[in-house]
Parts: sequence; structure tokens; C-alpha cells
Amino acid sequence: MSAGARLRVALLGTVLGTWTADAQHQGHTPGTATPSGTTSGATPAASGSVSAPMTTSGAAPAPAMRMGPMQGGRAPPDARDPDYSEGLRRAETGGMEMADDEPYGTVLLEKFEGVDTNDGGTRRLDARASWGGDLDRLILKVDGEETQGRLDDTRIEALWNRYVATFWSTQLGLRRDAGGDGPHRTWMAFGVQGVTPYWFDVEATGYFASGGRLSGRIELTYQALLTQRLIVAPTMEAYGYGFTDARRGTGAGLSSVEAGVRLRYEFTRQFAPYVGISRVQRVGRTADLARAAGESVRDTQYMAGIRIWF
Repeated sequence: MSAGARLRVALLGTVLGTWTADAQHQGHTPGTATPSGTTSGATPAASGSVSAPMTTSGAAPAPAMRMGPMQGGRAPPDARDPDYSEGLRRAETGGMEMADDEPYGTVLLEKFEGVDTNDGGTRRLDARASWGGDLDRLILKVDGEETQGRLDDTRIEALWNRYVATFWSTQLGLRRDAGGDGPHRTWMAFGVQGVTPYWFDVEATGYFASGGRLSGRIELTYQALLTQRLIVAPTMEAYGYGFTDARRGTGAGLSSVEAGVRLRYEFTRQFAPYVGISRVQRVGRTADLARAAGESVRDTQYMAGIRIWF
């Protein structure tokens, strides 16, 4: 017999031996199928007994696994904690804290300028300093003028600023009048400050003094970037009073309105010189008091100054 024939006989014997062992493992001996659907050599089921369902290979399947309820009852001892804490408690991580709650301070000289008015030259300061965190801050404001070495009407405010919404905060504190003619009063102050749609900065404050005296002011500002450094900033400011104070030259109702525009160039964000022009109009009872005192009721002012913050 040739080598190829011997190899074929060996392979055939191996296949037949594997098939025979598999059939014996399944519980019957190999045989031929009979018309009744059984295989010759297999032991038929006893009469009156129920046969287990057969698989396609002829063997009975394994008994079905009993499944318990998926929820309810006690958790196993080695179950994971619901919050995945594994029994650990919150603690400081040491050096990994964020700095978003740290207090910080700023100083802004919004207007530090020389002004040419109908009555001559004057110097004006509008500055504010603040200290605190992201939500609560202490703000100090100073807004006043000085003419020929004499302090004119000046407003000093100390306010607690609390952010209550996106872009908006409330302010509560005190205002003190200084300089100028007339009494130097102390006022309670309450206001709001924020940014409206289309990026108008709004600052509105009401004041209350002894004797039922009321006053208020509102300021609107918009900043338009002509370039990344050249910025034009139109502003409007209005004052009103609930009483007439002849010594300070203010009448009940809307007192004065100022509208102007300033053009600044930011060498850096912290330092920007500017030039501007504004129009001041006294109205109502305040205009009547100005005429009686021989003063003008309207004034066109030209200014130059610097804006600084740090």
C-alpha cells in the first residue's frame, strides 16, 4: 500500500473514532434512523412516561435555571455604595483648591479729566474701588469736581454689591454729599447695576435722606469697538429730586440731563487716554433756579483725560 493510501486510511479511522465517542457521550450508540424517528441501538422510553424534549442533536437539554427577583431584598454584603464613595468622606485635597472664592480688589478711574466749560476750566474725577469675592463686594465711589482749588458738588458712596442674576447686581449703602454750597447730607442708597441686551451698561440708584427727601440718578453707557484699541463710549446721565433745595440749586422733579461721547485709545487695557464732548441741560424747576441766579441752563463741555484701572 502506498504512503498516500495509508494516510487516508489513518484519517478515516480518526474521524470514525471521534464520532463514536461523541455518540456514546450523548447516551446512545450509533445506529441508523428508524421510521418511528428513533435511532437503532437507543433505548426507547417506557410506556406511559413523558419524554424530555429533544434537541436537534437528540440529547435532552439541561434543566432551566431558576431566576429570582431582580430587585428588592437586602443588598449583598459586598455591594458597592450607592454614591460610589466606598465609605470615604469629603475632605480637603491640599493644594488642589480652586481660587474662584478668593477675595480680590480693583481700582478704576473711569474719568480723570480736565474740562472746559462756560464758566472756565475744571477738573473732574469719577473713580471707584471694590473688594470682595465673585458674589459679594464692597464698593467705594467718588464723583466730583474741583474748580480753582475749590471742591464743587461731590458724591461719595459706600455700597455693598450683591450679584443676584447673570450680569445684574443690587447695591445697598450710604451716600455723603461734600463740597459746593448748601448742606452736606447723608443718604441711604439702594440701586441696581447690570448689562442689558445689546450691551448697554446701566446704573440706577435711589437715595433717601432725613425729612422724607428723595433723589435718584440713572446712567447709561455703551462701548463700541472701532478697532481692538480704539473705542467710542457714548453716555447719558440724569438726576431727579423729590424736593426743592434752593441752597444747592436743585428743584423738584427731573433736575438735569447730560449726554456725551468719549473716544479713547487703549495702549493697554489698564491705560487709555481719551477726548470727548458732552452737553449738560438743566430742566424744570432746577432751570428756573439757575436763571434766577444768573447762571446758564445749558453747557457744552470739552474734555481730555485718562482712564486707568488696576
